Order: sequence, then structure tokens, then C-alpha cells
Amino acid sequence: MKINADTPIDVVIIGGGQAALATAYFLRRTGLSLVMLDAEDCPGGAWRHGWDSLRLFSPATWSSISGWMMPPVQDGYPTRDHVVDYLTRYEERYQFAVQRPVRVTSVERLAGALRVHTEHRHWDAKAVVSATGTWSHPHIPHYPGSELFGGQQLHSAHYGEAQPFAGKRVLVVGGGNSGAQILAEVSKVAAATWVTPTEPLFLPDDVDGRVLFERATERWKAQQEGRVIDQPVGGLGDVVMVPPVVEARERGVLHAVRPFQRFTRDGVVWPDGTQSAVDVVIWCTGFKPALGHLASLGLINDEGRIEVDGTRAIQEPRLWLVGYGEWTGSASATLIGVTRTARSTAAEIEQSLSTAQV
Repeated sequence: MKINADTPIDVVIIGGGQAALATAYFLRRTGLSLVMLDAEDCPGGAWRHGWDSLRLFSPATWSSISGWMMPPVQDGYPTRDHVVDYLTRYEERYQFAVQRPVRVTSVERLAGALRVHTEHRHWDAKAVVSATGTWSHPHIPHYPGSELFGGQQLHSAHYGEAQPFAGKRVLVVGGGNSGAQILAEVSKVAAATWVTPTEPLFLPDDVDGRVLFERATERWKAQQEGRVIDQPVGGLGDVVMVPPVVEARERGVLHAVRPFQRFTRDGVVWPDGTQSAVDVVIWCTGFKPALGHLASLGLINDEGRIEVDGTRAIQEPRLWLVGYGEWTGSASATLIGVTRTARSTAAEIEQSLSTAQV
């Protein structure tokens, strides 16, 4: 069915990545009319922007969304390109009604609907699912003197490969998996220093995404049942020992220092007063929810989030948010983890719309 701005729509999904696709899969089974608005030029969501050598830290069978398993890879864990190809074929497989590139600018309340505005048109929907993730909202912490620094600064969201930094003095700032993987790569061609707020937590070599997801599932079940469980250390932010990180450990470069105090024109000043010349700073400091398109609703709190019950906005019951992280569901920002919240969101929307029609 061709959907346009004049066609009544049950659900508009804002986004085209894994969270949007997983939610669309379950919504399609309800028979509700649906359109997806994706700001990207092509399928693949945020994975299209990962660095060239990026790999998952779970095998393909543990990196799939519902409805179709990710094809296996012969060597190690799936690459960025493998994930993009999987999501592209997934979208083609189910023939979702995707409009792209369409950037949502705002959402407006109407009587009985939410009007989703884009740069050139609008869609009215009985329910809206925001699934824009975090990639387009990278976070860079403020350090004194940063505006004076004459070197290059970039966020991991815009990092592609190590070669442009060959022979340079590089700070890799951030203690998670992106920081560890980028340090491992950059340290082969540059004088790289890893800066983390605390000592990084490294998981055992035999722990990968499967184990982390199982632990997240157990935590979720315990929360649902009102139980408190004692689990081994290991969260989704701890460093998984994928082969490049193991290789960096063997080279003796997998060690970190605590943060510098401020920038100078040519580098940074450390807590003991010593200075280091720096050419490049790569910020692996995470992301914040990309919710600018919802600012017009007045729901975003001081933490940059929207208060939700599960995935449903408390102050706007026609709005759901999927895939932004733990606050929208345990492990919901992962490929396999988003299934649970996508399924429950679709069921909740179906029930809400059917009740409204009674």
C-alpha cells in the first residue's frame, strides 16, 4: 500500500536501524498500517557509520533481530559491513514501507493523533515510535582550554581508520569497547595514549556478547519478579577481549592513564603539572539519545531523556521510545537485545489502538 501524508496511519516509526526494523517486524504482524521515516540515504542505520574495522563481539547467531537469523561468517565475529548487509536484506525481505532520506524535524500534538513533521511534508499517526538511537548525538566532555587546542579533535562516530594518524601523537579518550578497539588499531601506526576516567575493566578472554546478553536477561527477569541477584562483574560497557584487543595486550599497549586536567595550544597538562604535546584527540566518550525531533513536545528532562514506563512515554501515551539503552529496556541498544522491547512495544501499541477504537 502506498502511504502518503493524506492517508490515515496507525503507526509512524522514526528511524531505520535495528530498533526500527525489529519494532516494524512485530507491528507488521498486527495488521496496523505503518510507515518508517529514515534520515539515512540507505539501509543499515548507525552501522553504516562505524569505523572500517569494527566487529561485533558476539557471533552472528547472537547478533540477530527477530524474523531472520544473521548469516554466519567464516572468520571470527561479524564485521560492520556484514551487519549493514544483513539489515539491508532484512528490510528487503519484509518490504517495509520506508521513506528515505526523510529527516523528522518535530512532532506536534493533535486531537487524536501526533503530527510528525519533516522538512517537506508531514504524517499524522495514532501512535509514534521513536527509534533514532544515539549515533547522531555524540558526547564530548568539556575540558578547560579545549577551544585553544590547535590539534585535531574527532569523536569515534567520525573515526574511519588509523592510517590518517600515522606518525602522530594521539590521545584516545574513553574506557569502553570503542576506546579499546580504536586504541588497538591506532597504536600500530601512531604514538597513542589511552585516557580513561578509571582503570578499564577487562572481561575474561572467553566472555563475549553472548554471556553479557545472558546476564542482562537475568537482570531483567529479576527486576520483573522483584528479585535482587548477585552476578559476576561484567556489563555491556566492559571491554570484551576481541582479537585486536588481545593483540594490543600482547604488544603491551593496553594500559590507560587517568585524565589530563586541561588543554594547551599544543597538547595537554596532566594532574602532576607535566605537559604532553598532542596532535590528535579521538573522543570515545559515548553518545546521548538523539531526541531533538521530540523537543517540541516538552518531554525531555535534564538528563536528556524522556520519562517512560517500559518504552511508553509517561506524559505522552501516544509515543514510544525503543532502542536507546537500559532506560528503554535491558540491552535494548544491542541487536539481539532490542527484540524483547520491540515485541512488547508492538503488543502495547496494538492493545492501545484497539482499546481506543472501542
